[in-house]
Order: sequence, then structure tokens, then C-alpha cells
Amino acid sequence: QVQLVESGGGLVQAGGSRRVSCRASGRTFSDYAVGWFRQAPGQEREFVAAITWSGDDTIYAASVEGRFTVSRDNAKNTVFLQMNSLKPEDTAVYYCAATQAAGLVVAGPRYDYWGQGTQVTVSS
Repeated sequence: QVQLVESGGGLVQAGGSRRVSCRASGRTFSDYAVGWFRQAPGQEREFVAAITWSGDDTIYAASVEGRFTVSRDNAKNTVFLQMNSLKPEDTAVYYCAATQAAGLVVAGPRYDYWGQGTQVTVSS
């Protein structure tokens, strides 16, 4: 079992930056690839970014490419999502998820563990 807890959400102005974190406990975190997803009110959950267990490879949704950066510190059991140039349409609850599947995982159903989410609100 892996427990995931997100933090760092809040209110930020458009054009600003925010870093959200996902801290893991339980089994060896470095065994897991991690993804970030988000869900806005009335919308389906969507993929944002993913990182391999080693941190050597990442992938991003087209809507955040060039603005968001995912990274991890396995020594601290933590994955980060740095969000720059935020837009009002980035407003959502952001979730991290973990999977033992190999490589970069985009599909939500392939993730085994999920955090409770952290709200990010971008004001215009």
C-alpha cells in the first residue's frame, strides 16, 4: 500500500506560479511512477503530467507543456508539480497518483493509488 498526500494548493493570480507536492508513505516510493491529474467543477478528470520512477523521463498534457514541470525527490518520498504562467482554466483539484506500471503512464485507470487532492484556484 502507498498513501499519497498532496499539499501546496491555494489561490494564485493569473500569470503567477505555484508548486504543489505529493508526499508518499508506505511502500518504497521509488518503485512507483507518478502522475498528476486534475478535475475542474463539472468536468472529467484529465491527465496533466507523469514521471517515471527514476525521474529520468516525463510527459505532459499539451495544455500545460512548457508551463508545468514535474520532478521527484525519492529520498524525500515526494513528487512536485511546478506550475508557471498559470491561467484561470488551470483552476481545478489536483491529484497525484502512483503506479508500478513501467514507463510513463497517462491513463488514470492504470494508477493504483490516489491522493485526496489539493485545490488550485487561478484568479483572472
